[in-house]
Amino acid sequence: MQWLPLPWKGQPVSDTPDRIDQATLAQRLAAGSTTVVDVRTPGEHAAAAIPGSHLLPLDQLDQHAGALAAGLRTPVTIVCRSGQRATQAHQRLTAAGATGLTVLEGGLNAWQAAGQTVDSTPGTTRWEMERQVRLAAGSLVLAGILASLRWPAARLLPGVVGAGLTFAALSNTCAMSRVLLKLPYNQTGNADSEKAVAALTGRAA
Repeated sequence: MQWLPLPWKGQPVSDTPDRIDQATLAQRLAAGSTTVVDVRTPGEHAAAAIPGSHLLPLDQLDQHAGALAAGLRTPVTIVCRSGQRATQAHQRLTAAGATGLTVLEGGLNAWQAAGQTVDSTPGTTRWEMERQVRLAAGSLVLAGILASLRWPAARLLPGVVGAGLTFAALSNTCAMSRVLLKLPYNQTGNADSEKAVAALTGRAA
């Protein structure tokens, strides 16, 4: 396992995400010793977000990974709904050379379950991406089974969906979520990635 320097603490970190719980994150936020980056969709962020968090959706992260790796001013805690997308973001930023990164264990689910404060835009309600994926996958399987009663070849659809979900689990990626991210439903809200990167690195937007 490769060990990388952590400039803010002078101690090594591994290439495995360093995870913290919601209580530790709350303490660090109160002390001003970490900044939160939320990698969910604009709609999810508008519905509920950790106060002061910077929205940088996962599908926009790659274009800014180099700038973030070179210029992060403070340690960063990456957040999503449950932790999966935050882990992917951690991997991408680490690959670009970023250090001082942590992932919130359990994501916003754990934060809210502990009764921590969230900000929300009035009148905004969005399903989290994991729930949308379950709905889409379940609907495709059901449609395939029902259609196969008339067209036998349709029974292949549930198999394709099952293979896709298996690959998603093994590779820790999800093609279906990338498609769902493009829907207008998930683009409601403001995702000014340039502004977020500027705030995180101290450069002009």
